[in-house]
Amino acid sequence: MAHSKQARKRIRQGEVRRIRNKSIRSEIKTLTKNLVAKVGEKDLEGAETLLRQVTSKLDKAAKNNVYHQNSVARRKSKISTLVQGLTTTRES
Repeated sequence: MAHSKQARKRIRQGEVRRIRNKSIRSEIKTLTKNLVAKVGEKDLEGAETLLRQVTSKLDKAAKNNVYHQNSVARRKSKISTLVQGLTTTRES
């Protein structure tokens, strides 16, 4: 257990950050699952709307060090490829 005043404060801060990060990660996962479902339903408009939301949330999470920048880039690439696959299928 922490002995100094500073160490106790750091533990409290870490717990608050852990809970905040957990809610952000959960929200991003939920939006991503909804996006994948929209792509499965071939709902282009809904998928594009969710893509913008997920991309924005991911960028904000990277800015606040919830996710690493490269991890966010990989996730954004993956979901945008899904949506682009839907647009190319629709055009054909």
